[in-house]
Parts: sequence; structure tokens; C-alpha cells
Amino acid sequence: MADNEWKINHSSTTQVDRFKITIDEVLLANEQTQNFSYIEFRDGVCVLAITNDNKVVMLKQYRHPLQSTELEFPAGMIEEDEEPLYAAQRELLEETGYQAEDWQSLDYFYPSPGSTTEKIHLYLATKATKVDEQFLDELENIEVEIVNMKDFCKLVEQGIFRHGAGLACWARYLSMSFN
Repeated sequence: MADNEWKINHSSTTQVDRFKITIDEVLLANEQTQNFSYIEFRDGVCVLAITNDNKVVMLKQYRHPLQSTELEFPAGMIEEDEEPLYAAQRELLEETGYQAEDWQSLDYFYPSPGSTTEKIHLYLATKATKVDEQFLDELENIEVEIVNMKDFCKLVEQGIFRHGAGLACWARYLSMSFN
């Protein structure tokens, strides 16, 4: 499959809260002109944290766009000039009060490349232990859930755990056992 780059005739960007919305007028390969919009979003991290006794550290968090409480892995945005690993360590500590001894990158993925520029870096954090209380932002209402591995697998199997970045992290973790 050949790269089929579109020529951008005109581009405009509008900042809306934490999102940049870009509309490009593009010239397609068939010589037609179309508008293509997408969200420019800061990169993020997602952490699969496993305790010494092989339990998964999860979050139970209200998500306003869905108007429901969801189970997730610790995750968040990378601050400007922050390294992804440091952001992952910071998010784990802030959201859960846990720190981990061992960290391994599980690479990254694009959650929705047709509508956003976001890239999420995935990490495995092992030997996780509780060292402090949570340090939550004012918009965060998070309960920490510690679940044994077998029960976590059931949550995935039953479609109760639906966190996209968390599922990508879990898939990368499982794929390591086949290498």
C-alpha cells in the first residue's frame, strides 16, 4: 500500500479548553477538495500496575462524557517537557498512592488515528506497593480497586473493563508471554 499524502490547501485551528480542533482543507488524490477535522491532543500514558502478590491496581472513576463510572488503569496526560516514563510514575502515585520498583515500556499506540493525534505510551509497573495517599485533581473522583489476576481476566472477558488504553496495555502484557 503506497502512502497517499493529501495536500493541505488551508488549515485552521481553534483551542477549546484542553483540545485543539484543526480543520484542514485537503486536496485528495482524486483531485477533489474536502475538509478533514481532527483533535490535536497531548500524548498520554497508561499503567498496568501489578503488586507483589500478583494483583492488578485499578481505578473506579466517574467519566462525564459517558455519564458512568468506569474501571480503568492509572493514566493521564504527559506534561510539557515531561518524559513518558516520569509521567507514568507520577500518574500511578497521584491516582493510587502506589509506586513500583520495576518499570517496562510496552511501547505506544494511537487510540483513534482517524480523529485525533493522541499517542498513549503503555507501561508495565511491577512490585507495586502503596506508599502514600492519592493526590487527586479537583475534577478527579477516583477509588482504588485491587483485584486478583483471575478476577481481572473475568472483568475483561465479561466486557466490564472497557478502558481502551487499559485493554491495549493488557494486550501488550499478554503478548510478552508468547515471546
